[in-house]
Amino acid sequence: MNRIYSRLPLLITALAVIALLIHGPIAQLPHYHEFADQRTLFGVPNGADVLSNIGFALVGLWGVLRLWRYREDPSLTKGWPGYFLFMLSLVLTAMGSGFYHLEPDNARLVWDRLPIALACGGLLAAVRSETHMGAGGWRQVALFSIFAVLSVVWWRVSDQAGHGDLRPYLLLQGLPLLLIPLWHAIYTSPRKDRIAFGAAILLYVLAKAAELHDRELLEMFGGISGHSIKHLLATVASAVLIGRLNARVRQDKMQG
Repeated sequence: MNRIYSRLPLLITALAVIALLIHGPIAQLPHYHEFADQRTLFGVPNGADVLSNIGFALVGLWGVLRLWRYREDPSLTKGWPGYFLFMLSLVLTAMGSGFYHLEPDNARLVWDRLPIALACGGLLAAVRSETHMGAGGWRQVALFSIFAVLSVVWWRVSDQAGHGDLRPYLLLQGLPLLLIPLWHAIYTSPRKDRIAFGAAILLYVLAKAAELHDRELLEMFGGISGHSIKHLLATVASAVLIGRLNARVRQDKMQG
């Protein structure tokens, strides 16, 4: 393998860090907590944004319950620690995001962002472990988890100081979109893995776009806002990835 290509992910990460350092602090959007759909549903305040998180818990539990017994299967064993963190983080995201949307403020937002950061770290740990020789799965999980926690702590501490800075958190959200396709291409991961991750990345990008057009989408569709759509699209993206892991196990059993 060409050493230049193998160093490309590190170079891109370094350039992203440098660009963020040059840019300076990135503050949270004004009126971030003023979501378009504030209706009460089934007695739940901001019901659509709260209840649309249920899918994360269902997908995460599906993954853990279905794949736990296969965690030492050759198709999963290298990436299992990271994938397990990802699936666990989906359940925690449902809880944290639901808690936040009941009464949105910065204190509650910590519990929304923390599991999302851990989910991103889990995916990075999983794919890096699968594509790099000698990359210990649990060591990768520990490193990315520390960075995930610190990225949210940095935002919260800087926010309490009056100048909230989202740069580390945004970097962690962006890295999977850049590094995972690169690692797959450089280390020639199975084509079906690349397709699944590509589809999940596209869905996640669409989810972020929906988030930015929260009110416009509510006015367009009437019954559902952009933020609720974001939750649903991100849930489908997660399901695509866990579905691919299930397919790996089935394929391995058929070949065995």
